[in-house]
Parts: sequence; C-alpha cells; structure tokens
Amino acid sequence: MYLFHKMENYEVYQEKQWNYLNIWLILCLFPKICVSNPSKPNFLLILADDLGIGDVGCYGNDTVRTPNIDGLAKDGVRLTQHIAAAAVCTPSRAAFLTGRYPIRSGMASSTQRQVLFWNGGSGGLPPNETTFARILYQQGYSTALIGKWHMGVNCKTRHDHCHHPLNHGFDYFYGMPFTLVNECQGTDDPELAKSLQETYWFHTQMIILAVFTLVIGKLANLFPVKWKIIICLAFCGLLHFISWFSSYGFTKYWNCILMRNHYITEQPMNLQKTTSNMLKEAITFIERNKHRPFLLFVSLLHVHTPLITTEKFQGRSRHGLYGDNVEEMDWMVGRLLDVIDKEDLKNTTFIYFASDHGGFLEAHRGNSQLGGWNGIYKGGKGMGGWEGGIRVPGIVRWPGVLPAGTVIDEPTSLMDIYPTVVQLAGGTVPQDRVIDGHSLLPLLLGTEQHSRHEFLFHYCGVFLHAVRWHQKDSEYKHPPPAGGTVWKAHYATPVFQPEASGACFRRGICPCFGDGVTHHDPPLLFNLSQDPSEANPLSADTEPLFDTVTRRIRRAVEEHRKTLTPVPQQLSPYNNRWKPWLQPCCGTFPFCWCHEENNKA
Repeated sequence: MYLFHKMENYEVYQEKQWNYLNIWLILCLFPKICVSNPSKPNFLLILADDLGIGDVGCYGNDTVRTPNIDGLAKDGVRLTQHIAAAAVCTPSRAAFLTGRYPIRSGMASSTQRQVLFWNGGSGGLPPNETTFARILYQQGYSTALIGKWHMGVNCKTRHDHCHHPLNHGFDYFYGMPFTLVNECQGTDDPELAKSLQETYWFHTQMIILAVFTLVIGKLANLFPVKWKIIICLAFCGLLHFISWFSSYGFTKYWNCILMRNHYITEQPMNLQKTTSNMLKEAITFIERNKHRPFLLFVSLLHVHTPLITTEKFQGRSRHGLYGDNVEEMDWMVGRLLDVIDKEDLKNTTFIYFASDHGGFLEAHRGNSQLGGWNGIYKGGKGMGGWEGGIRVPGIVRWPGVLPAGTVIDEPTSLMDIYPTVVQLAGGTVPQDRVIDGHSLLPLLLGTEQHSRHEFLFHYCGVFLHAVRWHQKDSEYKHPPPAGGTVWKAHYATPVFQPEASGACFRRGICPCFGDGVTHHDPPLLFNLSQDPSEANPLSADTEPLFDTVTRRIRRAVEEHRKTLTPVPQQLSPYNNRWKPWLQPCCGTFPFCWCHEENNKA
C-alpha cells in the first residue's frame, strides 16, 4: 500500500509490478536442476582497479570521456552510495567475493602492509571461504575470472594452488595472480621495493646480530640455548636476506606474471599485449558459453599504476596518462557490451560495474598525477574511513527486468553482490557463517525503498575507523527527513601530510594505526545526508542528537564485535613474506622466464 501511494501514476506502478513478476518467474517457476534453463541469467561482473567515483561521467565528471559506462547507467540502475568494504585491493576483493567483512576471513591486516606483497607468499583467501563463484558453479554455471586476482596462490608448496581462483569456484582463469605495480614496467619509481628494502635489511641485520650473540654465548657457556633455536633464527635471517635481495630488480619476475588456469604463460608479462589478450579472453569466453548460463568476472587491471595504456589511447584525454587509461578502460567495457549485444544476450545478462575502492591520491610522477579523482568526497585509497576511499561507482543493468535510468541514493555495499547473484542463480547463501551483504533485488526492483543495511562498519586493516548508521524513518520521534538520515562516526582518521593536502603524500599511502593516525573520543560525527563531503563535524553544541547518535553507534559496534571470531591472519608478517619454495615459476627455479603467450594469443 505504501508503494502504491508513492507511485506517480498507475502506469509506473504496473511497470514495477511487471518487473517484479519477471523476477518471481525467474526465481520460482523454473526447475533449479536444469543447467541449460534460460531462466537463469548470465552474470557479467566488471570491477575496475583504483577508479575514483569522480572519474566517471555519470557521476559528475565532464572532462573524461566514459560513454560506455555512462550508457550502462542510462540503461540501468546507478547506485550513489555504493561502499567498498576496504580502501585497498586485497581485503576489498575478498569481501566482494565472499559477501563478508575481510576481518572475518583473516584478509584484513594488523600491520602496515594492508595487501599481499608477493606471489610467493603463503597468505591468501582461505580455502574454507565460499565465494559466489563456487555456489554458481554448483548451480551449473560456467565460471571464469579474467584479469587481476591478488588473493594469493599457494600455501605450503609451489603447486598446491590452495588460494588460486580455480580453488574458489572458477573453472577458468586467465590473468595476473598478483596486481600491477610500477616494477612491472621497470620504471625508476618502484612501488614495492622502496617500502620493503629498508625493513628487510634492518630485520636481517638484527637477526644476524642475535644469531652471532647466541653462538658466542653458547660456545662460551654464558647462557644455555639449544642449537635448534639458533638454527631456526639463522634460517629466519636467511629468509629476510633473500627477500631483501629479491626486492632489487627481481620483483618483476616474481610478481608480474600471467597465468592460464594453473600454468604460467608469461614471466615476466608482456605489458604491451596484456590489454588485448585479456579482452580477447573475455570475449571468447562469452562466445563459447552463450548457450549455457555463465558467470564472467572481468577484474580489470585498469586504472592501477603504472597505467599500462596502448598507443591508440595515449594522449587522447585532457588528463594525461591517467585520463588516457580511464578512457581505454571505458572502451574495453564497450567491447564487452558489444559482444553481449551481438550474441543476443542483452536481456538475459545481469551486468554490474564498480571499482574495488577509491582513487589513489598519492600516486604521482614528478608533477603528473597518476591517481584518480574522488569527486566531492574526502580521502582516497588506503583511507578506510573517509568517503573518498570507500564510496565507488556502482551500476547494474538488466534490460526488461530492472527499470532504466533509476538512481538509488541508499547505502549499499560491494558485499551485496554476493547474495544478489546467488539468489538470482537459484542458490542459497551459506548458513554456517555470517554473511554481511544483503540482496540488492528489492532496491533494484523498487519493491523496497530503503537499504537493509542499518549499519556499515568501515575498517582500515583490522582497525575500525568509522561506522555508518542509516537512521530509518520509523526511528524518529519527530517528522523525519525523506529517507531518514545517514550518520557517520569516525573513531580514527589518518594524519594528512602536508596537513591540508587531503592525503598522505610523504608516506606514499595513509597508515591504519600508529603515529600516522589520530584517534577521536568522542568520535567525529557527520550527517552524510546534509554533508556528504564530511567537511563540518558535528558536536553536542551544534547537534541536539549528538549523544543519542553516538551512543546508538557505540552499541552497534559492541554488537558487531560479538559476531567476530578469531581466524588465521592471512596478511601476517610471516604469510606476507616472500618464500622461494612457494614462488610460481615456469622454469627451474630461480630461472623463471617464459613467453608462451606469444604463441597462443
């Protein structure tokens, strides 16, 4: 009855009811066991890397050309408050695939290294996590990941592939098990090496000094210590030394590789052909599976530094290399949409486009900005609390089912894709664990007007930096504003360097804890409904509801923490350290060089 009164006319009401009927038919009338059943939609999920919400035309950018992404929004639904579960790659992607906050799976870091640093590390997405790809595979879908993974490869041996995409529900993988970094291009501005070399060398020296002291003490009978302990410590020192040595020029060979399923095809990868190869793989997969339900997750390498851009797009934009890379990414999206149309799959394919987190403000080379623009929102990549780090583009298109040209200004999350996709595929989300995402279907169809997220918790690593509370209409004692109010409380914020710069330029990326963070008690409180830029913090003097809101949020945090259980930390110092015996290698280690892709592309 509430919906009916909100409709402007009966025709609009009828259209929405018809859309709802379409979904109901899809989910209820057709047998789930028929894998070739046309009622099961295909899924094309496109995730950009480091793309800022302000980089896209339909989100307000009028200088970078993104006609294909803008067209996707025009024909579908645009989410204006779409939130990533983390402000950096590894944990955000883990949350996207599992529908769970990364702290639940051990994919949130308690150290300054917030992402996986090596292909040859032992950390990654745990095998006991259930991705939406695994559920869809069980439902008869053909599942593929094309592009970036960055959630680990091996656990104990070089070939166990325990973290590999094929062990998480994808039956085809082509792409980078790691992520693009400047070392892949061989630039003079290394990304990983500069942050690793000093740390590894300092630890190596300390361990060598400790081993030397223990050996002298043992031989002189100054104190009792077992040789086994000395040997283990010496081995640890050797591991640090090897990691330090490998960071000088070897990162390109260890991390910048291409794989097809379990096999390495390029080591190091040929960046000039990567874009065309990945696009061909995605198009071929769609053509190969056009007669059966498929899930294609295109995890773009664009627009992560070093901004690999083909010659065709270089110099085309008004924003240097970064703008060129964004426009090439939009062209790739257009090619994917073209093949969907060509194969007559437009009305049977659920298409989703988003970014894994906000733009990288600190990325620059000289005076050239190499990172994205986050529009009116404060902060960027690495800042787990500020909107610029976690508010991203979110677009969904499904012609004939979802109303075109719709804009939804309700809190939604990348984690919501998990239950949405599983529901549409006829599957069931796991019942033995907490799933933090909520199905987007009621919002997308217009059968519900408000998000099911009352609270969203914004982590930086394992540290809770901020909390968002969507205060619904029914919670007001007085006449509420339309749609309720979205409050946000910050418990910790990064210290910008320089102070008024809005970023951590001296550090390279903002930290999650330590002297680079300011703690707030009481928290900084913002009314996002009125102040989305988070420019004017409220206080008890300026906001009558200040104490009520902060108390309610504090109680929600306590309730949320009760749902967390201890799990192995996948980004611990040990797991996030390079281990030669885990390094993927297409030859005889350490001679890892191959270019098989030249013969297959």
